[in-house]
Amino acid sequence: MNWLTNFVKPKIQALINKKVDIAENLWTKCPGCEHMLFHRDLKANLNVCHHCGHHMRISAKERLHNLFDKGLYTLQEVPKAIHDPLKFKDSKRYADRLKEYRQKTGNEDSVLVAFGKVKGINVVVCIFDFDFMGGSMGLYAGQAMVSAAELAVQSNSPMLAVTASGGARMQEGILSLMQMPRTTIAVQMVKEAGLPYITLLSDPTTGGVSASFAMLGDISIAEPGAIIGFTGARVIEETIRQKLPEGFQRSEYLREHGMIDMVVARKEIPETLGRILHHLCSNLRFVH
Repeated sequence: MNWLTNFVKPKIQALINKKVDIAENLWTKCPGCEHMLFHRDLKANLNVCHHCGHHMRISAKERLHNLFDKGLYTLQEVPKAIHDPLKFKDSKRYADRLKEYRQKTGNEDSVLVAFGKVKGINVVVCIFDFDFMGGSMGLYAGQAMVSAAELAVQSNSPMLAVTASGGARMQEGILSLMQMPRTTIAVQMVKEAGLPYITLLSDPTTGGVSASFAMLGDISIAEPGAIIGFTGARVIEETIRQKLPEGFQRSEYLREHGMIDMVVARKEIPETLGRILHHLCSNLRFVH
């Protein structure tokens, strides 16, 4: 028996070839500049690349924590909508998809309604979570917008809608499209009460969401580089048979063409929103 060949060599090779398990979520490649970003640094910078400033998506609860004073807010209960009204099934039952995303996110659906203070002013926030079926708008989302509007009127508070959505939810068919006029009516309730309605558009804001309440803000704010539009650029190009301008449907392009009011970096949003609210709510009856 060759001791070196049969014992020592395998031991040395095992040490050399030993795989080191490294958690895959420790590093993230920036889609903008392709720099590798350490997860703690990325989280500390609110999911914004500190090399190029690319704004990556952020969960609804993380955004709420960063938006409200001291990260304090109360989630409001939304009346339950009809569950799987069309008994829809494609490659998977719609009911099973809902169950899967509820377990994944811990949310009932794609929209949360929260109440708290932003720079000392009470604000009702209706926020979409892209992690839940791409932030798609169904019956529940429409109900959430109505509930948020009712709470804003009852509490005499401004309302903020934060969007991150691919549009209407196809699994609910025409019922999802009906949420477009429903959410528009919810916005009108707030405006008729003389209360400010502000929108914060993040990446992406598309489809039926952009074609309804998302573009109705008294003041519209967008994050840098956010895609905002009704349908994809490729579909538009194929339809009109023309090449679209550089940056078409990006927030900066929309600001330059008067579709939105301002583009604000994520870190600056609470301060900017606070200034806007204090200006719009100069009447002390809005400040609690």
